[in-house]
Amino acid sequence: MNITFWQLGWRTLWRDLRSGELRLLLLAVTLAVAALTAVGFFADRLKGGLQRDARQLLGGDAVVASDNPAPEAFAKQARALGLKVSTSLSFPTMARAPEERGGASRLVALKAVEEGYPLRGQLTVASNPTAAGEKTDDIPAPGEVWVDAPLLEALGLQAGDTLLLGERSFRITRVIVLEPDRGAGFINFAPRAMMREADIAATGLIQPASRVSYRLAVAGADRAVARYVKWANDEIAQRSLRGLRVESLQGGRPEMGQTLDRAEKFLNLVALLAALLSAVAVALAARGFASNHLDDCAMLRVLGLGHRTIAWSYTFEFVLAGLAASTLGVLLGYAVHHVFVLLLAGLVETALPAPSLWPVLFGLGMGQTLLVAFGLPPVLQLAQVPALRVLRRDVGNLRPASLGVLALGVAGFAALLLAVSSDLKLGLIAVGGFAAAVALFAAASWGAVWLLRRAVNEASAPRWLVLATRQIAARPAYTVVQVSSLAVGLLALVLLVLLRTDLIAGWRQATPADAPNRFVINVQPEQGDAFQQALKNAGVSGYDWYPMIRGRLVAVNGRDVKPEDYAEDRARRLLDREFNLSHSATLPVHNPLTAGRWTPEEAGAISMEEGIAKTLGLKLGDTLRFDIAGVPTESTITSLRKVDWGSMRANFFAIYPVSRMPEVPSTYMTAFRAPDVKGFDNTLVRHFPNITVVDMSTTLLQVQRVLDQVIRAVEFLFGFTLAAGLIVLLAAVTATREDRAREFAIMRAVGASAGLLRQVQRAELLGVGLLAGFLASLVAAAVGWALARFVFEFDWAVSLLVPLAGALAGAVLALSAGWWGLRDVLRRPVVETLRRAAQ
Repeated sequence: MNITFWQLGWRTLWRDLRSGELRLLLLAVTLAVAALTAVGFFADRLKGGLQRDARQLLGGDAVVASDNPAPEAFAKQARALGLKVSTSLSFPTMARAPEERGGASRLVALKAVEEGYPLRGQLTVASNPTAAGEKTDDIPAPGEVWVDAPLLEALGLQAGDTLLLGERSFRITRVIVLEPDRGAGFINFAPRAMMREADIAATGLIQPASRVSYRLAVAGADRAVARYVKWANDEIAQRSLRGLRVESLQGGRPEMGQTLDRAEKFLNLVALLAALLSAVAVALAARGFASNHLDDCAMLRVLGLGHRTIAWSYTFEFVLAGLAASTLGVLLGYAVHHVFVLLLAGLVETALPAPSLWPVLFGLGMGQTLLVAFGLPPVLQLAQVPALRVLRRDVGNLRPASLGVLALGVAGFAALLLAVSSDLKLGLIAVGGFAAAVALFAAASWGAVWLLRRAVNEASAPRWLVLATRQIAARPAYTVVQVSSLAVGLLALVLLVLLRTDLIAGWRQATPADAPNRFVINVQPEQGDAFQQALKNAGVSGYDWYPMIRGRLVAVNGRDVKPEDYAEDRARRLLDREFNLSHSATLPVHNPLTAGRWTPEEAGAISMEEGIAKTLGLKLGDTLRFDIAGVPTESTITSLRKVDWGSMRANFFAIYPVSRMPEVPSTYMTAFRAPDVKGFDNTLVRHFPNITVVDMSTTLLQVQRVLDQVIRAVEFLFGFTLAAGLIVLLAAVTATREDRAREFAIMRAVGASAGLLRQVQRAELLGVGLLAGFLASLVAAAVGWALARFVFEFDWAVSLLVPLAGALAGAVLALSAGWWGLRDVLRRPVVETLRRAAQ
């Protein structure tokens, strides 16, 4: 037979495409590539946008950020190196409308800037919320303020009106459309109000214990900026300047893109799961494909075609098929990534640049890897089919893939997935967790088959149940594969449902109905009595009232401590910032002691929250030194407290068990449930203009909207995981289609009715689906309990309906896949089936 491998490969590809032999293989590869490239395109464009706008996002080429004004030497050194310098400060406070305009108040993120701001990028402002934005190099003039449009809507104001901030009033002259260096921190969910830095003193908003963020931005030649960054880091280290950090293009801002990074990780995790399920589908479908081509290859051998030509022809066919499926997957992934951009529109603020070629090349490589690692090993066995099979059907059957080939393919695919995860820990959890879940499901399903075989009494059980049990027991390996694959797909879906419903409902129940929904900070000591009387007059009887002191931990047991002394990131961050401390002679009722003792009015004692004590390696008896506004205060840890941070109460890392600390500056904070009285917040702010009122109900809704965006994107991608699980089930079911058809034909030939065989088929599929759904629900419930117990820290009882609902969902999916994959088995004439088996 005179034909080249590529001619034969092209012909067989065209024939197999028309006959539908490659349908599941192409679908599995397309799905995996689409899921991974959709996330890849999104991440690639996002990173491109961040790199493009890095200087604008920083507000300069480098920034010295601190919680107190940076020493003058930092600005002086920058100017000495020929760099431009600009300072700014920001903090949360209350803005309010004049009484004649309703007197409404709203929490804002106030920012004060000086001439030259921003050093990189430009502000975009408009004359009113509906006007087109224009770029400007100006800043607010003295006595003026620029605001975000949502603030005008919330306060019922418009451009030209007066806005009250602290003890001063300002005229609103511009609406901020785009602020290039706006951070992604929590407080920046509040609308922005921007003023000139020289006006901030007159407002009286900054008090000795106020929490203010200061930024000193520099810009200039790259070499000069690099020298300045090195000098600033050395200066901070040599002088042990706490609370100062240098942000540059290399280091970036800590909060920059944090929410999007987390969203990308969630999306990567789901895409990895879809790819892993698709790999199983490719392996099953390829084995079924090879089984259907045994006789064809035997005939080719009779006609004189060599082993090498057959092997290369199928390799050529699979490479072409993989290229086509991968290309389709890349196109689908490109379309899908636009959905992510839309779903995360509130987080992606600027127009993203076009993607690079990397996601395209990666998608094509992933498709080829899937087919080569999991599809080719069984197919290449076709080259070894002997010509004798034309006469004897019992020779030349497929052998199990060698462990070496399988291990090499799995290792290569796993390495590729670890690379795409962009997070080694995430990749290991995904791949390792997938392997552990599959092993657990396989062991459980194998045990279930063993029990079923012994539990069904063939003498008394219905005939359809006996036959279904025999069908399952006759192919235990395929049953295990079917149950395991469907269970893994259902696990992800059931867990998502639990997270969106039961766990969120449990978290809400963990917060009491009368929990505080207002936090007020910056109450000055001389305002304390009047403020508490105002609360009582408004009908607020129960409230937390604590002094708030800002202090920095500088020594433990007489030894100076620095952030670099700790390996854990959280410990470093804690030491690099000022703590919110408090004092009270009475132990807070919502802070139970876990160790030590609480002695009222004990001098030199301090009580620590157990979590921070563990993070910093602190224990009972340790001596701590805090620097409080330049006053060193040394205390011994006498007790540890358990703090429920989700209780919506006033909580502190450290509390001194004394009623008075006159030697340190402090303000007061309170938490209470606001009365259902219109204008209550506005009245408080009008009488105490320096306070900051945080309406937690509004703030939580704002955060929830952001989380909902991320969850919707993850949910959308979960559709790929479900589809991958269904494809695996289809591949597992259709892999035994010819065997089922032959067995059913024999049964029909000896008198079994079509109705009986239909019952047998349904019973088998129902059994597989029920078992898979039940196992998936149990594991999902266990994971949900662990999340509730160790992450969210509240009690959550697993509903008995979860395993039941999961089992029913699995049964429905299995029946659907079985109907689609096996619908022609019972329709095929008995004679045709037996003739095929005899050929």
